[in-house]
Amino acid sequence: MADRRWPEHLDAVVEEFKACFDAMERYELLFEYAKKNPSPLPEEEWTDENQVQGCQSRAHVICSVDSNGHFQMRGGADAQIVQGLISITAMAVNGLSSSEVCQLSPSYVEEMGIRNSLTPSRANGFRNMFERVRSEAENLG
Repeated sequence: MADRRWPEHLDAVVEEFKACFDAMERYELLFEYAKKNPSPLPEEEWTDENQVQGCQSRAHVICSVDSNGHFQMRGGADAQIVQGLISITAMAVNGLSSSEVCQLSPSYVEEMGIRNSLTPSRANGFRNMFERVRSEAENLG
């Protein structure tokens, strides 16, 4: 865990994925997390402006700061794998300050063992989504 730049509250999720037997078990767990999105973005709110570019599926993200100064990410996707990654990323960033979000690394996906299971275009889409969240945090900070 050399590049451990994710919030401690994500450790339990990372450990849950690390305990999986194989890639299929990780996918099943990712599908479960897709259903647990803490801050979903309903399809009727999907626009060209909030679409993540470079993602093979349709993925949309909106970031804001609440009245207490806490970062909030809402997201949705038409593919369960991407929706699961959005859900876990929202779990990671929601409630942090914008400056804390800017310091995060997407290394939790590698630590979870998911990165190697993603197709190159999905991995690229995840990276684009993560960079979009970090960029929005910079703009909101």
